Amino acid sequence: MPTLKAAATQFLASRRIAVTGVSRTPQGHGSNVVYQRLRQRGYEVFAVNPNAGQVEGDRSYHDLAAIPGGVDAVVIGTRPETAEATMRECAELGITHVWMHRGLGPGSVSEAAAEYGRRHGIHVIAGGCPLMFGPTADFGHRAMCFILSRTGGVPRQT
Repeated sequence: MPTLKAAATQFLASRRIAVTGVSRTPQGHGSNVVYQRLRQRGYEVFAVNPNAGQVEGDRSYHDLAAIPGGVDAVVIGTRPETAEATMRECAELGITHVWMHRGLGPGSVSEAAAEYGRRHGIHVIAGGCPLMFGPTADFGHRAMCFILSRTGGVPRQT
């Protein structure tokens, strides 16, 4: 099993990333923060929200299959109850890197979704945030990573 840092490096090497759960009302939505930061750092990022045609001033896609040219990786930022359906879609589309976002609360982590993904060859990071690592990190997210890694909110290995 790779360490979280190694898995995060591999995930962030992907250049086309979809973020699910990006909201039309961005205040307080972790998915929106992830989406904005990835976009600012030069990633080709795609918002996925089945109930919106546009978010953050960009086109939003109703599902992963609707994204032209597909994606290399997915950040799941929805409720845990919908994570398994997203993981199944990732498996069907051949997407091999998925990060289930979790900050201070329960986040988007679903153990059933993580297990399904791993059984289907997907590299799953179940917890933490991509903004805690590498080129997307800032001081606040690094500090949060330090704290959450000691309290179990961030997995040590994937």
